[in-house]
Amino acid sequence: MNPFGFLRVAAATPLVRVADCAFNVEHILALLRRAERENVNVVVFPELAITGYTCADLFHHPVLQRGAVEALEHLVKDSATLFSGLAVVGLPLVVEDMVFNCAAVLHRGKLLGIVPKSFLPTYKEFYEARWFAPAIKANCRQIDLVGQSVPFGTDRLFAAEDWEGLTVGVEICEDLWVPVPPSSMQALAGATVLVNLSASNETIGKATYRRQLVLSQSGRCMAAYVYTSCGVGESTTDVVYGGHCLIAENGLLLAESRRFLREDALLSADVDLDRLRVDRQRTNSFRDVNLYPGQERPFVRSTFTLGAQSVRTDLRRPIEAHPFVPQGQEQLRERCEEIFHIQVAGLSKRLEHLGIPPVVIGISGGLDSTLALLVACKTMDTLSAPRQRIHAFTLPGFGTSNRTRDNAHALMRLLGVTAREIDIRPLCLEEMRALGHRPFGIDLTGLSVEELVERLHRLPPEKRHDLVFENVQARMRTNLLMNSGFVIGTGDVSEAALGWSTYNGDHMSMYNPNCSIPKTLVKFLVDWAARNEFEGEVRRTLLDIVDTLISPELLPAGADGQPVQATEAALGPYEVLDFFLFHFLRYGAPPEKILFLAERAPFQRPYSAAELRGWLKEFLRRFFANQFKRSCVPDGPKVGTISLSPRGDWRMPSDAQAALWLRWAETG
Repeated sequence: MNPFGFLRVAAATPLVRVADCAFNVEHILALLRRAERENVNVVVFPELAITGYTCADLFHHPVLQRGAVEALEHLVKDSATLFSGLAVVGLPLVVEDMVFNCAAVLHRGKLLGIVPKSFLPTYKEFYEARWFAPAIKANCRQIDLVGQSVPFGTDRLFAAEDWEGLTVGVEICEDLWVPVPPSSMQALAGATVLVNLSASNETIGKATYRRQLVLSQSGRCMAAYVYTSCGVGESTTDVVYGGHCLIAENGLLLAESRRFLREDALLSADVDLDRLRVDRQRTNSFRDVNLYPGQERPFVRSTFTLGAQSVRTDLRRPIEAHPFVPQGQEQLRERCEEIFHIQVAGLSKRLEHLGIPPVVIGISGGLDSTLALLVACKTMDTLSAPRQRIHAFTLPGFGTSNRTRDNAHALMRLLGVTAREIDIRPLCLEEMRALGHRPFGIDLTGLSVEELVERLHRLPPEKRHDLVFENVQARMRTNLLMNSGFVIGTGDVSEAALGWSTYNGDHMSMYNPNCSIPKTLVKFLVDWAARNEFEGEVRRTLLDIVDTLISPELLPAGADGQPVQATEAALGPYEVLDFFLFHFLRYGAPPEKILFLAERAPFQRPYSAAELRGWLKEFLRRFFANQFKRSCVPDGPKVGTISLSPRGDWRMPSDAQAALWLRWAETG
């Protein structure tokens, strides 16, 4: 059983005494006991951990060679009852009168395999070829060791029979630093967890490079990568070791140790095997690597059984509550600049192709239209065209609040665009009359706009539901914009996912620079622009827009002029909805796993499990029901990892059923 695909891995750095095998094994066993208490499934120890890496010419002494084997036998015997997972430990072994730098893979008292090191550094401070033979020199594929017949070679992968997707590949230190690491071939052969037993010494800047190396290899291989290194107990004759440990997953750093610790250390994290497998399935080029003749490397799998595992409630991995919003000030600045550049580049290309025509945009005083207007202004600046070529319309209707209307006017004036207001209420009234529609049961015969507004204000809250009344306003706005010129769209990807738009109303435009930006990121971008790009009245206006209630403002306002529609009250908080969207689209996570993660995410405020469950059910229902709107959307640039363009990332039949996904809501 593999609950939600999470596997707990650990990188261990035991205290070591050079050439004191008995001391070293006792500390390895102590860390195995700790790993068992912490429910670790796979633990990796440093290169040559049983003897120490810096034994130098002592590696050729039979006393040390026998001591290493005796210590391994002790380790295999004692670990059988104290650690239920997979352990990988480094030691020197003599095979066919050659000494090999090896990794022993053991599980519950059984040696599953011995993997020798492929590449031996013999440059600068390293001199390994003096003592060891490279893996390619080995002739045998099986050896007798500690009373067992054990597979020997670099052609081994270690696969769990009872955990779908768990296959471990092993490489040693320098193997990672060569142009084509063994782990690359292991990943192509199906390994999802790559481990590296290392003895990388510390020099200025090396930790940074080592981190980049581990992250990039985990990303290229679409795998988890567990890296551990020798600690400060190694000999300091010429170099110093810091015990640097890293755990990465597909380019993401999950955990990193402090260096230079003077105690046994265990760094653990939970990697997501299901997430890795989904990425590999989608990236069809992953296994399309054409190897040169002779490079092909068939792998043999040694199997083991981990046993049933309970759901991990103490998840050891970062859970981003706002996965679309970057963390850290420098990253924030870089990300925002990049997003604006992508949006501006896309819109600029389209306008250049058309001869830089005047553009039209509807400004509501809300977040989405504000971001689109900022992008339009930056685009005109980039094209050396006057901002007056942006024809910005505010189109107040029956639900428009004074606050959004005032902010729309202020924004258009301050940004120097051509501004115009058209009151759509008389036009909508005439259209509803022509349709014979009685909004909220009100007879429109002979009513003026003012009289209708007065009647609407008297409506009790339970009567304020009328889809035709809302759609007439949304489509009237789009009709006016479309007849005025080249329309820049404003809707975001969160609204597209939920179908929170009027078909052929705000759903439609001629180019939409916001189309792949989620609502949480829209809000952040406007806030960032206000605080970093503008001052004075512009900044105050933008910040007020950020703080404004998110509402379509299509239903009649209250007697106080404030909107009665609150989007998040109807759908759920956008921070939660965007969390659902990210995990559903980016990783194909099933509903029960999305809920499990959401319950542990550090949202801006705590939400109950019942609230999250209800919002997730509504999200799934709306996502499947509204694909028909996404099947015909305008062009627009893909900005982040999520896009719902039917021409790009997301192709889904409009009539797909949600039953399998919603079944969880009934039985979970």
